[in-house]
Amino acid sequence: MRGAPPPAHTSIAMAAAMFRSLLVSAAQQRPPAPAGTPREQPPGGPGPDTLEAQFSCPICLEVYHRAVCVAGCGHTFCGECLQPCLQVPSPLCPLCRMPFDPKKVEKASNVEKQLSSYKAPCRGCSKKVTLAKMRSHVSSCAKVQEQMANCPKFVPVVPTSQPIPSNIPNRSTFVCPYCGARNLDQQELVKHCMENHRNDPNKVVCPVCSAMPWGDPSYKSANFLQHLLHRHKFSYDTFVTHISTETKHMLDWGSKTLQKAVAL
Repeated sequence: MRGAPPPAHTSIAMAAAMFRSLLVSAAQQRPPAPAGTPREQPPGGPGPDTLEAQFSCPICLEVYHRAVCVAGCGHTFCGECLQPCLQVPSPLCPLCRMPFDPKKVEKASNVEKQLSSYKAPCRGCSKKVTLAKMRSHVSSCAKVQEQMANCPKFVPVVPTSQPIPSNIPNRSTFVCPYCGARNLDQQELVKHCMENHRNDPNKVVCPVCSAMPWGDPSYKSANFLQHLLHRHKFSYDTFVTHISTETKHMLDWGSKTLQKAVAL
């Protein structure tokens, strides 16, 4: 005797599960796209509404200009936009934060070819222009300039007349006292010195300590690397936050205790 047919919702769930398994297997069998390839395009080429989005730099949000590709993660940027990331010892991809070798940043030739072959309408005058020339066209398009002029101007949430202080020391990034490498946070400074100056016998001033209120900019550490490893294992800002919170709690407790004693 055959059993009763499964409920309708069970059949739908089984069909959905089979469909998902088919999609997963198809995705696993698809070969990976080469580095620097834009997102998948529909048959017959991408539509004009999505072209600029597919070929836009994630940093400047404009159509790629002299596009370059980061090896490893394969993300593409304008060559000029990526330049600041190449000035630090251990660069990270601006999009996914994956470390990469600055020597393996290559010209995205396939993207440049597609920029020269695809056309899209200007967002101002609607004239179709090749993506390679879109930047120059937009900069001279009267309608685009008019749209930009009509955009609301930025206004601070809370306007202030107080002058911005210029004498506050930078306690976020530091300069290597050995070679002068800049824009190193505390962990990057430790890593940089351990990798590049492990055997340097020179006595140098600790840039982290000298930036602090109690720091002596003339004091040179006899063993700077050991000083870094033992003195700067954690962030100064985190330490100060914890100390300030603990002190506040102690003061509150002392004040309440004193009030109770006076009341008695």
